[in-house]
This record gives sequence, structure tokens and C-alpha cells, in this order.
Amino acid sequence: MERVGFVVDAALLERLAHWGGNVSALHREMVANAGGARVPSLATLHRAVAQALAASLAREGGPELPDPGAAMTMDELTERLSALKAWAGDPSYARITSLVNAAWRRAGRPRSELVGRTTVGDCFRPGRRRLSAELVTAIVQVLHPDPGYLAQWQQALQSVAGQRWAAAQVRVHGTLPPALALFTGRTAELRDLRETLTADGPVVVAAIQGMAGVGKTQLAVRAAHQLPYDRTLFVSLRGFDPDPAHPPADPVAVLDGFLRQLGVPGSNVPHDLAAGRRLYNERLSGTRTLVVLDNAADAEQVRPLLPATPGCAALVTSRRSLDALDPAVSLRLDVFGEPEALRFLTDEVGAAAVRDDPGAAARITALCGRLPLALGLVAAQVRARPGWSLTDHADRLDERRRTGRLDDGVALALDRSYQDLDAERQRLLRLVALHPADDFDSYAAAALTGGDLEAVRTGLRQLHQDHLVTLAGDDRYTMHDLIRLHAAERAHEQERPAARRAALTGLLDHYLAGAVTAMKVLYPTGAERRPAAPPATTPVRDLTGPDAASAWLSAEHSTLLTVAAFAADHGWPAHTTRLAEVLFSYLLYTSYRDLLAVNDRAAAAARTLGDARAEAKALSAQGVACTNLGRPERAADRLERSAELFRSISDVRGQAHALMNLANLDFYHRGPAAAKVHYEKAYALYLEADDRIGEGRSLHNLGYNEGTLGNFDEAVDYLTRALAIHRELADLDSAAKALSNMADIETRCGRLDEAREHAREALDLSRRLGNRNFEADALDALGRVHTRLGDPQQAIDFHEQALTIKREVGDRISEADILNGLGEASLAAGRLESSIAHFEAALAVTGEHGLAEQRARAYTGLGHTLDRRGDPAAARASFERALHLYTEHDMHEAEALRALLADR
Repeated sequence: MERVGFVVDAALLERLAHWGGNVSALHREMVANAGGARVPSLATLHRAVAQALAASLAREGGPELPDPGAAMTMDELTERLSALKAWAGDPSYARITSLVNAAWRRAGRPRSELVGRTTVGDCFRPGRRRLSAELVTAIVQVLHPDPGYLAQWQQALQSVAGQRWAAAQVRVHGTLPPALALFTGRTAELRDLRETLTADGPVVVAAIQGMAGVGKTQLAVRAAHQLPYDRTLFVSLRGFDPDPAHPPADPVAVLDGFLRQLGVPGSNVPHDLAAGRRLYNERLSGTRTLVVLDNAADAEQVRPLLPATPGCAALVTSRRSLDALDPAVSLRLDVFGEPEALRFLTDEVGAAAVRDDPGAAARITALCGRLPLALGLVAAQVRARPGWSLTDHADRLDERRRTGRLDDGVALALDRSYQDLDAERQRLLRLVALHPADDFDSYAAAALTGGDLEAVRTGLRQLHQDHLVTLAGDDRYTMHDLIRLHAAERAHEQERPAARRAALTGLLDHYLAGAVTAMKVLYPTGAERRPAAPPATTPVRDLTGPDAASAWLSAEHSTLLTVAAFAADHGWPAHTTRLAEVLFSYLLYTSYRDLLAVNDRAAAAARTLGDARAEAKALSAQGVACTNLGRPERAADRLERSAELFRSISDVRGQAHALMNLANLDFYHRGPAAAKVHYEKAYALYLEADDRIGEGRSLHNLGYNEGTLGNFDEAVDYLTRALAIHRELADLDSAAKALSNMADIETRCGRLDEAREHAREALDLSRRLGNRNFEADALDALGRVHTRLGDPQQAIDFHEQALTIKREVGDRISEADILNGLGEASLAAGRLESSIAHFEAALAVTGEHGLAEQRARAYTGLGHTLDRRGDPAAARASFERALHLYTEHDMHEAEALRALLADR
């Protein structure tokens, strides 16, 4: 780490803990107390703090900093918290309590939310069934105020509490929700937001704070619609949802969604917060983008999501103070004043009604606590009963207040709104409140109710007019968390358990049927082996075309994952295993992280069912995901367990599939010699199972593997046999890939005319199939052929087309292959600097994914380029790196490279 001229001592670290790890707050304190003395810049202080914390991590003689990620149970996490206390010098519970409360007071917490010493001490004692994640996070922050370490604790808390999955399921939007047709008051606040968020210069952050139901979201949406930005990103962060199944959204998952909205393919989305944030700001650079972060839990959740490029802005809402973000404007939204509340009611129900009965209007606003959410609900009731006077409505509200258990405006209005619905709409509201995801469409609502689609759509429109559901997009609805909680309580009171289960079973069947249909359209090969769709009992979308199927999977991506988790946790484990199996190919091409997560849940669900085959399939899918995520040890564990489970139930085909995936893992991380053993075993098992699809694909992989080993005749023989089977079974995607691989092998062994013919055939077939991924492979193969034919410019053109497609579809691993091809073609064209840039880019990709063959190829090409540029020492170093990799992984290129180095 680069050294800085300012040193953070123990006293300053103590002050940093006092400020809850907020370096900006510490810097402001230092400036205020400087008395004319020189104070380091904020950037210098940040670097110095990082060095001090790093030094404290490396100190000798003290206890080791505990790793919260290793905790699997609540007691284990408690043990690590006690170890952290010891690491920090064993401060007393009273001292920790004082520091936590001081940080919370600065964050704007009311006195009623502060904690006592006993509560803090309880967090360190084993035997607890629950831990307050918020309090533990605060304790960690005062004991070791390092953001990266704090993030590890936050992840561990979510994991142990079973909430990490739910926190990662979040829907982000590239457009704003519709603004209310009527919007009353908040004139000064709108003006302040417009003036602040249209100012030129650095990134602007505006914050809106206020209690639940005060209208924060509607104010933010209203303001955002009036602002002159070219692009908008919108997300609800679920900071205060009362349902434990809807925890605050994980910033990593939100960044994932933002990046997809900004055009980054799923496979190119980074898997860690820092890398995701870097790419996020790269994509925002040069744009005018407004980021609306609604319902934030706290500043820590928000901070990674704030844009950092000039021309962009963020508008954040929360029930808590966001002053730690140092916003340009911070609005504290309160309930309406009496005049504003009356004006709101007048706009909603008409001037005549209020003018004729002003006393009743005033009573209504008072009974609603002048809270916008409550007033909107009551206004909808007034409009629905034109024969009632305002006095009638006021009397009804007052009666419910006096006779019921309701003592605040929102609860009173919610209860009244619900009672005033007809039975059909009451049931619709009750059942959609049971939906486990953040939003839903009319088809999902029909699946829950078992009702006619048009009747359900009419009911949803009426509930929207009644302010009980919110329109989130075209035929997409969401609910305020307080309304959903109230309606869900009514469902548990009024629906028999069997009726609730039937409704939710209908919903799960709906999503499973949609997934089966969409996957059959997009991934027809092997569709007969995937789980069948349950019988349709309610209307379903037309997903028979590829565009419709793809759009549905994309729109319901987060919902499908949420539904799979819900099914596992609430008594439908078979739905979880079936959804995971059906979605395998889709998730393989969109999100390795989601592929891993859903199959983690599927494996556990399968164990609940005692279904060894389903568990083996889920473990195999986990192994594939871990292979692509660069986690080879975990991948090997899952794939070996999968193969053993398949063996134990005599499932030969499944065993072959697991071994094929193990071979692929070996190819990337141990080399082709190790991979060959598993490829051959998989091939033999596919023959035993009489699985022609598997036979063809295993021959295909054996062929490519033999080519990598330098056994070109054997490689061509395997690929020729594989191609015949692919064509026989109409497995045309595999045929296109086999043709490209054949061209690659023929290029390596100098059969350039055959290589060019096969690459062109692969390109034609891929384009007929509409398979962009394999089209890029064919273009890459053509590029290699033309480099060998002495036409480097044509080769560069082919490689650049291939690279563009791979980046569009998100095939990050294949980028290294194409970048190496570009480096070789550029070298052949004499463009040395361009060649170096391409090889270095290939090395960057291989560094992420552990691709030994492509990494060695990049070092070899870089060595030749550096040699041409007149730098023999650097060239030799690069050749030696390549030789080490080729030798370590038993690749045939080692012999030629060893001879080259011997001649130098």
C-alpha cells in the first residue's frame, strides 16, 4: 500500500470509533478543533485510516481478528463477537453501550431507540435464538470501524438468520413509477428538490426523511418526473418492511440490477461490491442519470449505490436521518398542517363536499392524524359512497376508533378501507398480500384467487383507485408495506389454512408452469427430461414465441427466485427443486450467483423430501456455478458429492453428467490431462445409459480436450463422430459449436482450407439458429484461420465482431480466447502496441476466471510482441510464465516453448 505522510494513531482511531467509522465526520471534527493547525485533506485521511486499520489487522502478539463468515449458527456468531471484543482490548459493556448510543444519537435516533448495557451484553451471550442485526452491526462498527470488515459481519448476520437470500431478491426499474394524478401541497419541498437536483457540477444527493405514510415516495416520484434527466434508475430498498421475509435489500443485489438496466449482461456483472461499484460508475460516466433510492434503511445501505460521476444525482427517502450522507438538501417531511390536510381532502373528494360540511372535514383530517396515506384511503371511501355525507364518514371513523383497538390514523383508515370493500375485493386484497415477492401482475393475482382474469384486472384497478395497491408499471402492482401487513393479517384471520395453502399452491404452480413453457421455447434440447408443467387452472400468458418467453423470464427473474425460496421455507419443497431444475440453462447464461443460490435452496429442499436424485441434480448445478465463479474447491466438492449420490441410486445418466462437469472443472483449473480421465468415464457411462445426447456431447468435449493436448488426429476423429450424432438428433446448437471447434483444431494442425470451410459452416448454422454466442465462436475461428492465412486485417475484423457479440451476451470467459486472437492478429499486422493491449486484457480476464490455457497463450503472445519491440528480457520473463503454466497443466505447447527458450 502506498504510504501517506499523515499517521492515524490510537487516539484518532478511538475518535473514529466514536463517529461510527465515518471518516468524513472525523475529518470535520479535526477541522473544527484545528485552531489554525494544518489538517490533512479528506482523501489523505481516508488513506491514512486504511493504513492504520490494515496495520492493526497485521499486528503481532494479540488475538486474531475473528472471521464472521465461518459462523454457521447463532452461537458461533456470538462466539466470534466475543472474540472481536477481546481483539479490541476487551472494553466493558458499558463502554460499548456508550459508543453505540453516541453513534446512534448522531445519526438522529430518538432517545426511545437507544440501548442499555444489559441489551448490549446479551448480544455476547450464547443460547440466543435471535440477534438484533442492527445492534450487532453497531457493536462491530465501534469495535473495529473498517467498512470491509463490517460488510463481512452484515453478510454473516444475514446468512445465519436465513435472510441473505431474501435480501438479494430485489427488483430495480429503469423507469419511474407513475406519478399520482392529484398531488396536493409540498410546494416548498418540491421547489427545493428541483433547485438542488438541477444544479450543475458534482454529484448531488437529496434526502427526504419522515415517518411511515407521510408521503416520502410520492414526493420523490413527483419531483423525479419533473427533473430533466436522460435516464432514471428506481428501486425500493425495503428498509422498514415489517415482514421478516422482506429484509432490507442487499446493495450488491441492487448494483447487480442497476448494471443490468445499464446494459451490462448478467455474466459480466461483478460478484463483489467494490468491483460492481466501479463498473456502475463507469457506465454512468458521461450520462445524466437520476438514481432514486426509496425506503432506505440507513446511510450504509445507500452509500455504495450513490453515483460518483458529475451530471448524475441521487434522491433518497428513509424513515431515518440520512445526514451521514452529507446531502445537499435534507427534507424532514412531517404530517400535513391543518390547512394542507383540508386542501388535500378537498382535492380528493371535491370542494362542494368540504364546503358543505367543514366541521366533518376537520374531524376526518384529525382522526387520520393528517397523515397523507390515511387521508388518501379515507378519500377513496368518500368517493365510493356518494350518498354519504362527510359527517357520516367522520362518525363511522370515530365509531371504529372508540370501539376498536385502533389508535392511530393509518390503522383506523386501513381498517375502515378494508371494511368498505365488497367481499370479492376484500378477498383479492387479502390474497395478493400473501404474494412473497415485491410486486406481481394480474396473472399472478388470478392464480392466487382462482378467478377470471378480466374480473381480477377490474378488481386490481378498483383497489388502485382505493389507494390500496400501487401501479408499478404496465400490469404490475405493488403495495405499501403497512397495507400489505394489514391485508395479510386479515388473510390469516379470515382464510382457513387450507384455503391459504390452496391459493399459494396455485401461485407456485403458475410460476412453475410459466418457467417450463418459456424454457421449452428457448432451450428445446432435453426439454423432455425437465419437470413437466402442472395443469393450468388459471389463465397464463402466451409464451410460445422466443421474444415473449425471454421477456417473461427477464421480467420475473427476481420473482422466480423469491418464489423458489418461499416454497422451500413454507412447505412446498418439491416446487423448489423443480423450479431450480427447470431454470438451470437460463440461470447458467444470466447469473452464476443466482444459479448457485437457487440450487443451494434446492439441495436443502431435496434433503427434506428425501429425494436423492433431486439433491444430486442441485449439487451438480452448484458445481457448475462454482466452476464459473472461480471457486474450484467448492465446485469439486459439490460435483463429487453429486456423482456419488447418482451412483448410490444407480442413475447412470446423472453420474455421467456430474463427471462431465468435473471434467470441465479440471480442464479450466488442472489442465486437459486431468480432464481427460473424467471425460472418458463420462463417455462410457453415457454409452451404458444409451443417452445419445450425452454421448454426442461427451465425444465433443473429448475432441476439444485432445486438441488442447496436441493430439490433433484423435481430436478430429472425436469431433467428427460428435458432429454426426448432433445432426442425427437435430441438436443443431451443439453441431454449430462442434464445427467451430473442428475449425480451431484444424487451424492448429495447419489444415487451413478445411478449417475455413468448417468455420463458415458454423457461422451459417449459428446465424440460422439465432445463437449469438455460437455465432461469435464461429467468427473467432474464422479470425484464427485468416491470421494463419496471412490476412491479419480480415482476422482482426472477424475477432472484433466476435468480441462485440460476446460482450453483448455476457460470455466473459470466452472473451479471453478472442482477445488472444486479436493480439495474435495485431502482432501479425505489425501493430505492436495494440497487440500488447489485447494480450494484457486477456490476462485480466483469465485472472478473474483461472483459465490456464488462455493465460499461457496470452503470456506467449505477449512474449513474441515484446521480442519484436526490442525488449528481450521482458519477452523471456513472459515466455517463462507461459512455460510454467503449460508445464503445470500438461499442455503440448510446453515442448515448443521450452525449445524456443533454449535457443535464446
